[in-house]
Amino acid sequence: MKRFILLIILAGICNSCDQGHQEAGQKTKPNILIIVADDLGFSDIGPFGGNIQTPVLDKFSKEALLFSNFHVLPTCSPTRSALLTGNDNHVAGLGIMSELDYPAVHNLPGYSGRLSDQVVTIPEVLRENDYHTFMTGKWHLGEGAGMDPYDRGFEDTFILGTGGGSHWNDKKALAPPQHMSYTSNGKEVELSADFYSTRNYTDSMLYFIDKHRSDSKPFFAYLSYTAPHDPLHAPEEYIRKYKGKFDGGWDSLRLTRLNNLKALGLVPNEVNDFAANPMIPKWESLSKIQREDFARDMEVYAAMVDYVDMSIGRVFEYLKENGMYDNTLILFMSDNGANGAMATSYPGNADGKYLDSFNNAMENRGLPGSYIEMGPGWAQ
Repeated sequence: MKRFILLIILAGICNSCDQGHQEAGQKTKPNILIIVADDLGFSDIGPFGGNIQTPVLDKFSKEALLFSNFHVLPTCSPTRSALLTGNDNHVAGLGIMSELDYPAVHNLPGYSGRLSDQVVTIPEVLRENDYHTFMTGKWHLGEGAGMDPYDRGFEDTFILGTGGGSHWNDKKALAPPQHMSYTSNGKEVELSADFYSTRNYTDSMLYFIDKHRSDSKPFFAYLSYTAPHDPLHAPEEYIRKYKGKFDGGWDSLRLTRLNNLKALGLVPNEVNDFAANPMIPKWESLSKIQREDFARDMEVYAAMVDYVDMSIGRVFEYLKENGMYDNTLILFMSDNGANGAMATSYPGNADGKYLDSFNNAMENRGLPGSYIEMGPGWAQ
């Protein structure tokens, strides 16, 4: 119901804005830009007490509404199904992610693992109302004929159909049973040799908006980054920016974040600590090599978030330079919060054979050919 009300509010904003412009002799409906980060912890960004460099979001937060009681589903595709339809995720067919299946729900319509044909998407509605509709990035709501975002209201697309995997061009999946398939307007495409997910999703979105700019029609743009979902990958120069920043460990970071959130008024002052997960070892109990590896992994994660922030800045600058920013409704969110799962928990990775095929030496962690994750220590 809350999501349905949100759609009504959005429609009301569009209608009132349109009426206001008509009174001024114009007929310009607002553009709508939804930006989703994948597995981003809410306190990882500056506006919510994070110590990762997010200057674009920091500035944006000062001119935006910040939600401190904002709820999503616990995993990727259920959240995305509700976001794009305004329906409960079971009504939309995504009671759970397509990669999972349980006997109790097998073959039930609310657990089909794909976006139901019985729901209407926001881009389908807006396209019928003279909007351009664009999507780049992670779809994760079904693959194949009739299930691509190009079939569900999006006019121009460049997307990853599945839930994740390598951020480089090698298309190495999260686990052996899975695959990575990229499509553009419903047709499978190959990646460029220098592909990096965040950069190329941003490039494609800017291309789509610019391609249709001359007709002055409003747009609905869904920029769905796969960062900072594991495997953690980032350009080397961004990783270097965070060298040594997390050597204090996850226990120290947890308390730093708590104090920052208290200073912002988001957590009551009487809270002395977050509930610590008893399964997570104390930082000081780890070996020197373990601490070095885990600290590096958090450096890569931070680099991914930093790069997303920079990329959002590219979009904002384009909109400002072309006189679109002030007439664009922008929503930034994470799909489900920080991912504490280890890569061994993904179906097909339990024996470790697939994970052993990657080069996770210190000098290569976060670079092509590696496979590292945030893990529960940092995700807490």
